[in-house]
Amino acid sequence: MSAALVLEQAFNGLQLGMILFLMAVGVTLAFGVMSLINLAHGSMLMLGAYFIAAAGTHITAYPLAFVAALLLTALCAVALEWLVMRPLYQRGHLDQVLATFGVSIAINEAVVMLWGREAVFVAPPEWLDGAVAITETVSYPLYRLAITAVAALAGLALWLLLAHSRLGMRIRAGAENGDIVGALGVNVRLLFCGVFVISSLLAALGGVMLGPLIAVQSGMGDPLLILALAVVVIGGVGSLKGALVASLAVGVIDTFGRMIWPQLLGDLLGNIVANGAVYLLMALVIAIRPTGLYGQHGN
Repeated sequence: MSAALVLEQAFNGLQLGMILFLMAVGVTLAFGVMSLINLAHGSMLMLGAYFIAAAGTHITAYPLAFVAALLLTALCAVALEWLVMRPLYQRGHLDQVLATFGVSIAINEAVVMLWGREAVFVAPPEWLDGAVAITETVSYPLYRLAITAVAALAGLALWLLLAHSRLGMRIRAGAENGDIVGALGVNVRLLFCGVFVISSLLAALGGVMLGPLIAVQSGMGDPLLILALAVVVIGGVGSLKGALVASLAVGVIDTFGRMIWPQLLGDLLGNIVANGAVYLLMALVIAIRPTGLYGQHGN
């Protein structure tokens, strides 16, 4: 294996890790604040990808199409929180899993009705076309580097929001005891709606950026949601630091595993091991630290 290939795969793993971070931090935010298990979270990534594809056909300026896609996803998230999620906050986790799984199936079918079953392809912006020379022998696509940078900036913005703003203070307080926060005059319903929209926008941001790289099709967010759930378990529920560390680890392990294991064990067995490596890591972490690397009792 050449050093150039290793370096390129390392960048691919970093990019996948940052996309998983956007997904995982949305999942852990919704669970940490509202105690909500949301299996429809992957649908928000899918909607972001479809909306950027639709916006791109009507809006020539990519930044405007980018904003339009996120705004459309935010509107869908508000409607979803009001109609479906709000009644689930006081229900058990089994009810939440069943309801949000049904919502995910419904959104997938709605997408098929609107855009059809054929995959939709999104062109990247022309000003992000081309490659950047990493070394004398390795060049890396500029758009992929932009994905990593945008995801990192989104994570930084979320940390600043949660740690250094009045809204973040209310979100943290609501996660500890929503009843007391409500008694102090905070509109808890509006706060929960805001948290749900933020978590949905993080997933949609991943979908908007992934649109030009993969085929946009119904159910495209579900495999990433499964990986994101593994990230949440590994990093620890409610931990932003845990989500970042676990996302990068899972991204690198999954990327290198799909390249190395088939070469060592053959295509059939190698692909099986590559697909299961992340979940073996999750099982190992649970066995050693049941709350995850940076969970409630892991800090």
